[in-house]
Amino acid sequence: MNRIIFLALLLISCAASAVTLDDVQRSFASQPVVRAKFQQDRQISGMAQPLHSSGEVLIAKSKGLWWQQQHPFPMTLVLDDSHMAQIMGNQAPQIITADSNPQMFQFNHLLRALFQADRKVLDENFSSEFTDQGNGQWQLVLTPITTPLDKLFSTITLQGDKYLNRIALNDLQGDFTEITFSDHRLEPRKLTHEEQQRFAF
Repeated sequence: MNRIIFLALLLISCAASAVTLDDVQRSFASQPVVRAKFQQDRQISGMAQPLHSSGEVLIAKSKGLWWQQQHPFPMTLVLDDSHMAQIMGNQAPQIITADSNPQMFQFNHLLRALFQADRKVLDENFSSEFTDQGNGQWQLVLTPITTPLDKLFSTITLQGDKYLNRIALNDLQGDFTEITFSDHRLEPRKLTHEEQQRFAF
């Protein structure tokens, strides 16, 4: 009898600690600024070797997304609600606006939603399968249900714990992209002066 009671209590404890998508969204919402390193590996159909790139990423809820590729060549992308700037090396930035390229900004909106686990945006664009993998780990498999996403991707898979650790993109051309994040930093919780300047364009 004692063993049965123990097992029942263990099951209740496990159920109570299971991670949900709402938990992930609340956790991400409590992170106004996230800084991390990234490594991206892209396997293109027909190519023997994957393409590797790496750098730094900054996600600020109040500003947007700053993505700086450092290897194999320098490139910076800055995304906010109405602009996207791409800077190659020391060249002048190329700026695209939401008015001039609305499809690009649909992807911009989506990308920020992925990093912030924005439930509303995800539910509007995907069917989802969320799995608690134990020890605070989770996985979210997204299947596009809106155009043009359903014409480009078969699935987008997110994995993480209190941070987003991995994004895997399976596209309909047979290509596969994996982005892993490490060395997450939440402090300082506000952008520094130098970081604010990254969004001034």
